[in-house]
Amino acid sequence: MKLKNPELLQQANYWDGLWRQAASGEAIEVKNPATHTVIGKVPRVSRAEVADAIRAAERAFTLWRQESAQKRGEILRAWSELLLHHLDDLAEILTTEQGKPLAEAKGEVRYAASYLQWFGEEAPRNYGDMIPAPKPGQKILVQKQPIGVCACITPWNFPIAMLARKVAAALAAGCTVVAKPAELTPFSALALALLGERAGVPAGVFNLVTGDAASIGDEFTENPAIKKISFTGSTRVGKLLQQKSATNLTKLSLN
Repeated sequence: MKLKNPELLQQANYWDGLWRQAASGEAIEVKNPATHTVIGKVPRVSRAEVADAIRAAERAFTLWRQESAQKRGEILRAWSELLLHHLDDLAEILTTEQGKPLAEAKGEVRYAASYLQWFGEEAPRNYGDMIPAPKPGQKILVQKQPIGVCACITPWNFPIAMLARKVAAALAAGCTVVAKPAELTPFSALALALLGERAGVPAGVFNLVTGDAASIGDEFTENPAIKKISFTGSTRVGKLLQQKSATNLTKLSLN
């Protein structure tokens, strides 16, 4: 890849504001689907390391939920602008790891930026409700509160757009995120994390891990700190997540 900004091609995981390799040194090769050549490697983190990323998100949630909606919106909009500023490089990364035509890759990056922009605008509009009460002289006030740490699992076919859609909604609401991109297409997600850091996303608010899908999925579904899981992918895996998340009654969105 010929990138104007080579630092966008990150080959490390990101959690608690730090770029990390797997403690074991194990890695996953990522190949160009057109040429089958290796374009880089990403860490194969252990389940214990995923748990560490979740703890980082849990710690960050305490402060992020108290951040003003206006500030959260500003960060998301700045993130969106950075995606558009690095449009060519992000599209190059996306095409190389995923295989879609470059024009379509640019369209997906714009699509991803639009989610960050839209939820950045929506963050200050997290209104509650005033409901008439059954008794005279009373009113029922409904306030919306962030649920907590959210786990996001994204597919290979729209690796940056689907991640941006999930993360933007969660962060706008005041939640923190631990995300797992598809093993086939991790580099666009890691580039998104880097730009989020530059946009001002605080340490621990957005975390990204790569590794064995089953192991990471088990930690997401069994760790009580995870309050919400959002998954885009196959029906088979969706059923497994539904079954495994039932033990903790973890809220689950499948799309």
